Amino acid sequence: MTQDARDQEHAKPSLPETNDGHHEVGNEDLAAAFLRDTEVVEEALEDGKKIRRKGIYLLPNLFTTSALFSGFFAVVAGINGEFTSATVAIFIAMVLDGLDGRVARMTNTQSAFGAEYDSLADMISFGMAPALVAFTWILQDIGKTGWVVAFLYVACAALRLARFNVQIGSTDKKWFIGLPSPSAAALVAASVWTFHSFDADAFGFKLLMLVVVAAAGILMVSNIRYYSFKDLDFKKPVPFVVLLAVVLGFVMISVEPSVMLLLLFGAYVLSGPVYAAMRKAKPKN
Repeated sequence: MTQDARDQEHAKPSLPETNDGHHEVGNEDLAAAFLRDTEVVEEALEDGKKIRRKGIYLLPNLFTTSALFSGFFAVVAGINGEFTSATVAIFIAMVLDGLDGRVARMTNTQSAFGAEYDSLADMISFGMAPALVAFTWILQDIGKTGWVVAFLYVACAALRLARFNVQIGSTDKKWFIGLPSPSAAALVAASVWTFHSFDADAFGFKLLMLVVVAAAGILMVSNIRYYSFKDLDFKKPVPFVVLLAVVLGFVMISVEPSVMLLLLFGAYVLSGPVYAAMRKAKPKN
């Protein structure tokens, strides 16, 4: 060994030895190594330059985590037979899911990690939760057909989210291709909430829920276009009657929330096929 090698060997910090001669690593070293190994490192383009960014943005991911918690709570509540609480939790997840992206854009904290995390949370809140709530409430009474339709909805939600992720930036932002998963979840949740509130457990309602869940799943993976409302500019002034209409809408929803939400999202779900039929029926010049 050369003199330089010996100097380098002596310069290495020595670790304390235990009674059996093994080196002991301190708790602080283990914690530092764990944090280093679990750190999220992301490559992004800023001002045309590729940079490496460590860590995640807290604020938008807090909203995503809250939406994920609401979806998980809906599953647990559905298993326990608390179907009203389960459906309300799905609607809360919808509100939180709508906020996380807007908060990220407003605070300039968008990231690839946040986008992936949001998609996985959506799969739980708008894929698994509505299907399991509907199944535990009424679809399980239909037997094998019930769980097959519930799985169809879950699979279609996963396919819808995957297709949406790969089409970002390549489609017109004014339209969604296929029914958005939050709207599909809202339709299923509002149906469960409404029918359960009226103790609608007749066989006809079971078949109706079967059709609702299956249709919501199929519409998610269809090529039918749905208006996204992303071109609305909330910064521009609007007529006073618009605010009056919003207030009236809140009043109507508060009178009978389950029924009004079912009518609202039912109309949005039907708007896609109706608009597609009108486009097809329109004569070409």
